[in-house]
Amino acid sequence: MSGTAGRAARAPAAGAAPAASAVPAAPASASARRVFGHPAAGPLGALAVGAAAAAYLYRTDPHQPGHLLPRCPFNWATGLLCPVCGATRMAYDLLHADPVRAFHDNALLLLCTPFLLAVAGRWAALGLRGRRWRPVLGARASVAVAVLLVAWAVLRNVY
Repeated sequence: MSGTAGRAARAPAAGAAPAASAVPAAPASASARRVFGHPAAGPLGALAVGAAAAAYLYRTDPHQPGHLLPRCPFNWATGLLCPVCGATRMAYDLLHADPVRAFHDNALLLLCTPFLLAVAGRWAALGLRGRRWRPVLGARASVAVAVLLVAWAVLRNVY
């Protein structure tokens, strides 16, 4: 069809409700944009999710089978330990004040925990002040982290 006949065929009939795609989405309210767009929304959301996960993990022993915690996909596929395998068990042990067992579960991650907490604290502090912070690793730092993780994975699987 061409010309006006084609346009008439596509036009809705008089009194018919417009198609769902023709209805514009409701604009987000200014208060919702203010709350969810605030720089503190990310760190506070991460804190809330982390607190909920810690509350669940405190009552769930990942050392024992029969719980809802997922298995590491890398370990499931290969049978090898990835660099963060044992992180859930380590967190459980730290929640129950057992640093020796936590060290046994994942020593590298346990040693990096103070640094990770400092990064999370800075992210939260700047967010609460209304400033966004997006840390960027340089090329050398990215390579160093990758080499460290690969070396740790090899070391964990050899010994």
